[in-house]
Amino acid sequence: MKTTSTDSGRSQARGTGGGDGRRRGRGSPGMASERREHLVRLAAELFAQKGFQATTVRNIADEAGILSGSLYHHFDSKESIVDEILSGFFDEIMASYRAAIDRGQGPRETIAALVRAAFDTLEPHRAAITVMQNDWSYLRGMERFAYLTKAEDEIEEMWAGTIRQGQRQGLFRADIDATLTYRMVRDTIWMAVRWYRPGSGLDPKTLAEHYLKVMFDGINIH
Repeated sequence: MKTTSTDSGRSQARGTGGGDGRRRGRGSPGMASERREHLVRLAAELFAQKGFQATTVRNIADEAGILSGSLYHHFDSKESIVDEILSGFFDEIMASYRAAIDRGQGPRETIAALVRAAFDTLEPHRAAITVMQNDWSYLRGMERFAYLTKAEDEIEEMWAGTIRQGQRQGLFRADIDATLTYRMVRDTIWMAVRWYRPGSGLDPKTLAEHYLKVMFDGINIH
């Protein structure tokens, strides 16, 4: 299994770009940090609604009720903002995936834990997931976002490796391709962000259990 981490990949990407792309905010450290977090949340919603490429720095500043120049006290570009959004998402989900793998349970239990971890991100990282779906091809072409591909490769190996282990143990069908299966599972989970709404009567845990029931048992009566 690969050991590439999101942090190390991101540091290397930023290092080649001449800095981390962030600027120190004015005022006390606490106020600056709170303001940064507020701006990131606003930008995340705009990126999810309009798309990263269509959203401008002025759009973000207008949403925050500030001048565009004030935004540059916290971030040097909108790329720096989306970097923070996506890296936070990947750091969290990869930590959850690694924990599921490290528990050393059987392949079926591990796959179930991975599915639950993925659904758990739908609410806190809805905007990041939407950005990944809409702007993945554009972002992955930028050097500073090289860590996205590295992280995705590691995640794919976690899932596909667990599926292959289940195949070797006779738990999963031998006639399915492990990588293709992972990608189909991944895409169906992430697509839920387009129709799932918090407070709609369903919660991520309920969605995950229903998904696992269909994935493992199908819809046919056995």
